[in-house]
Amino acid sequence: MELATPCLLVDETKLKENIRRMAELSQKTRTALRPHVKTHKTAEIAHMQMAAGAVGITVAKVSEAEVMAAAGIGDIFVAYPLVTEEKIERALDLCERNCIVFALDSVEGARMLSQATIRRGKRVEARLEIDTGMRRTGVPPAQAARLAQAIRDLAGIDLRGIFTFRGAMIDGKGTLDRRTAGLDEGRTMAGLAEQLRAGGTDIVEVSVGSTPTAESAATVTGVTEVRPGTYVFNDRMQVAYGACSIDDCALSVLVTVVSTPSSGRIVVDGGSKTFSTDAVPGSPPLCLRGHGEVLGSPDLLLDRLSEEHGVIELAKDASPAKKPRIGDRLRIIPNHVCTTVNLHSRLWLVDALGKPTRELSIAARGMVT
Repeated sequence: MELATPCLLVDETKLKENIRRMAELSQKTRTALRPHVKTHKTAEIAHMQMAAGAVGITVAKVSEAEVMAAAGIGDIFVAYPLVTEEKIERALDLCERNCIVFALDSVEGARMLSQATIRRGKRVEARLEIDTGMRRTGVPPAQAARLAQAIRDLAGIDLRGIFTFRGAMIDGKGTLDRRTAGLDEGRTMAGLAEQLRAGGTDIVEVSVGSTPTAESAATVTGVTEVRPGTYVFNDRMQVAYGACSIDDCALSVLVTVVSTPSSGRIVVDGGSKTFSTDAVPGSPPLCLRGHGEVLGSPDLLLDRLSEEHGVIELAKDASPAKKPRIGDRLRIIPNHVCTTVNLHSRLWLVDALGKPTRELSIAARGMVT
């Protein structure tokens, strides 16, 4: 069966091994695994993760939670502040048949959630988001106790945990020292949990850990849960961090060479509508070259993108025998797999020889509300 390109291919053996390895880490460190489905956005893969031992999943948007709940995933952490009545009500609708955990980082958001639960006569579980250096959402650690107290005074909310997402960062800057970053993240959060408990907030869950930091963060006493996402597929960014090897990258983008207009230029049918551009080549600390690597040919890099064109520049000293020809098919490992997947509506599982075995719908693709 010849697939139309560009399309996503997922090596099923590597996929299952990535899932197994992270589940094994969780079991070894006795931390719960709640993977973020932002990477694959696919119900079947979420079920694979649950079958391997995940306690539930993490999502960023209510619409993602709706897709996963409809597919039978019943324990979902919405790790994003909900501050509109419409989104809160949709999330509460899901609570009728599922365990939905809410994220909070403000008094305003907590009050809105509290008012909605009072109207429905419900009580929901929530976690307080802590900003440990990413400088996105989340309250600074020094302000956590005051906010926790305010949330405890509100009806309908059971504040049971704290969580953070920091990635491979130390002191607010990116780092390749993922072990130190993970240990620091875990210790910061475990220490904060102790402070909050001393102040009267019964913190049960301490949730941390991205793909590059989960391995070390999970070893910190007091950490109860890790939420990695990218590990399921991996990508060139994770290879650069040292979190995996290129052989652990389960997802590749299949493209076709459509033009060879000069001796050193190859053009493929996948551009910025096929590959994510948010992992900027040359940006520290990763300093990646290009937008993707041709599987099996590390000297062939996807150099630049326009909407429908991907340009591979061949090194001047490269052997002519290495130059792909028009009609050749190449498999490219993207820099950032999460946002690449979100550009596509389906993926194909393939065997070790690259033969398609099953098509999966990326059902949560584009779910941004």
